[in-house]
Amino acid sequence: MSQWSQVQQLEIKFLEQVDQFYDDNFPMEIRHLLAQWIESQDWEAAANNEAMAMILLQNLIIQVDEQLDRVSQEKNLLLIHNLKRVRKLLQGKYHGNPMHIAVIISNCLREERRILAAASMPVQGPLEKSLQNSVVSERQRNVEHKVSAIKNSAQMTDQDVKYLEDLQEEFDFRYKTIQSLEQNDKNSALIKQEMLALQAMLNTLDYKRKEVLSKIGRVIHEVDMLMSNMLTEELLDWKRRQQIACIGGPLHGGLDQLQNCFTLLAESLFQVRRQLEKLDELLTRLTYDGDPIPVQRPQLLEKVNFLLYNLFRNSFVVERQPCMPTHPQRPMVLKTLIQFTVKLRLLIKLPELNYQIRVKATIDKNVSTVSNRRFVLCGTHVKAMNMDESANGSLSVEFRHLQPKEMKTSAGSKGNEGPHMVTEELHSISFETQVCLYGLTINLETSSLPVVMISNVSQLPNAWASIIWYNLSTNDPQNLSFFNNPPAATLSQLLEVLSWQFSSYVGRGLNSEQLNMLAEKLTGQQVSYNDYQLSWAKFCKEHLPGKSFTFWVWLEAILDLIKKHILPLWIDGYVMGFVSKEKERILLKDKTPGTFLLRFSESNLGGITFTWVDQLENGDVTFHSVEPYNKGRLSALPFADILRDYKVIMADNVPENPLKYLYPDIPKDKAFGKHYSSQPNEVSKPSDGGGKGYVPSVFIPVSKILNDSTEPHSPSDLLPMSPSVYAVLREHLSPTAIETAVS
Repeated sequence: MSQWSQVQQLEIKFLEQVDQFYDDNFPMEIRHLLAQWIESQDWEAAANNEAMAMILLQNLIIQVDEQLDRVSQEKNLLLIHNLKRVRKLLQGKYHGNPMHIAVIISNCLREERRILAAASMPVQGPLEKSLQNSVVSERQRNVEHKVSAIKNSAQMTDQDVKYLEDLQEEFDFRYKTIQSLEQNDKNSALIKQEMLALQAMLNTLDYKRKEVLSKIGRVIHEVDMLMSNMLTEELLDWKRRQQIACIGGPLHGGLDQLQNCFTLLAESLFQVRRQLEKLDELLTRLTYDGDPIPVQRPQLLEKVNFLLYNLFRNSFVVERQPCMPTHPQRPMVLKTLIQFTVKLRLLIKLPELNYQIRVKATIDKNVSTVSNRRFVLCGTHVKAMNMDESANGSLSVEFRHLQPKEMKTSAGSKGNEGPHMVTEELHSISFETQVCLYGLTINLETSSLPVVMISNVSQLPNAWASIIWYNLSTNDPQNLSFFNNPPAATLSQLLEVLSWQFSSYVGRGLNSEQLNMLAEKLTGQQVSYNDYQLSWAKFCKEHLPGKSFTFWVWLEAILDLIKKHILPLWIDGYVMGFVSKEKERILLKDKTPGTFLLRFSESNLGGITFTWVDQLENGDVTFHSVEPYNKGRLSALPFADILRDYKVIMADNVPENPLKYLYPDIPKDKAFGKHYSSQPNEVSKPSDGGGKGYVPSVFIPVSKILNDSTEPHSPSDLLPMSPSVYAVLREHLSPTAIETAVS
């Protein structure tokens, strides 16, 4: 079943979540019509490879054209209209930046997997629940409402300033007219009446000046209160959501909404600044005793400039954290001399700033790390922000060719370069720029989340564990000494993050039973998720009891095994995986003989085994587990084919396949048939011949079990059998005769 088919079967509350991340950037119609094709492409790799992204974009347009031809024949007017609109969108919006559509589709597929995983959980995890807090949603709406109100107030004040300007011009004209009259004329009753009218007008001017200054003060106060409270909280929440998304959690939306708020506030403050400048201009033309402008204007202008400084400083954010294109699901782990990408955005989107802001990237600037090692960034480390590279027109810059290089120490040798580089050392990539606008000069700085530097890919698993633990445990963006004394983590949150590793990396998260097994393996006992605190050492540094490896190394090896060798089986949900030997026997003991389940080895790194239940002649139940298959053996023979062809030779030397039903009662071929690399009846006959006159051969996994043994035995080496011989045997002999012949 395709991923999209699974999504469509979700409950309405989960479908509403899916609906939230499909928009005009990637319409749901295309996801629906091209489901199989979309899921078969590697969008994650394309998101960091421009050439690959361009090819996929072109192929996507071809797929849309084919669908357009089909619906045109069916005369489906609405679908024809939508597909033409989508085709125009793809060609116009993403042609200059094909990686952006790859990022969007990759994120959508990943979010679908996360929602599918969440739907299989009995309850929503604590971290995800906190990110979807209704109070947060209400605050978002309040922020948008207040920003809109501030913008309207600033525009209304513009009208007041214009009225004040017109009133002052009329006063100025009438006053100068009287001043130009002869002295005798000034004593006339009409002129005296005009002087009284001018005095009334001056009183009105004074009142309107005070009113405008008061309104400007209220706008400034509203901006100040919004920035100090709700907007700051919104930005911090977005940064926290970004942290969680980086370690596999829900996608962090909301940056476009924040950009809209920041931009409107900046426009409102600049509008107020222009109003204050206009008041200064009016002041030079007319002032009087008790004039409020020279008293209040300097203070208001100082406050406006202060707010603009803070607004710009907060608006400079890392939109996409540092990540190597070769490992898109392991951000913030960087390898020396390997390129990585990072994207920054200025949330204040003003046309005047396009290509005017140059950003410089540095590493470990003005910070002290826990290591003596120092790095420099090679490659293009200064670039201009612009609105052309991003599909949504944001003011951003993406560094795509940065490489970290370790500096030599004073002794002339590199610090800890090599396989012993410590994966708990945290470093920071900083970015600085300067904004010059309307007479203001503002220096901006921001930093990435802490990164871990490795010199060999073998260090990546432990480095990724450090990234997970840091971003799970703290929302401090720059605590580089975090691992001097790493805090414990709540077990419930850690298990939720572990499930995310599976949903984001291998397409299917963990259910409650699988998480229970991991919890027992971490703690050595059955514990309450909510109360138990797990240490960093227990997670990643201390060996499991009786083993030569840590919990995390064991789990990472399983992730690697799934990704490279049994991914389709895992996504289909046929691999129970995390189940102890004791629980395994409880599950199988009452099942039909030949029922089996698949579980990950607890003693071998990256191993998978299967256990089946059998019944002895005296009615006793017995269990057999095959020696775990590791990546070396699975590279030679697909696991689905192993399950199909597996044979057991009993004491009477009659080979048979003991695997009949996948737990609980699914016929084996029904579960795995679509994953077989070839069907037995497709094997060539001897007359077909092989390459250069050889008869093709096939490997069949075989184990030998003695009747007097109650313990499972290891399989023998894979035994070769010609597929042509096997095909002839099927044609001319009964199954029993075939097995006798094989023996």
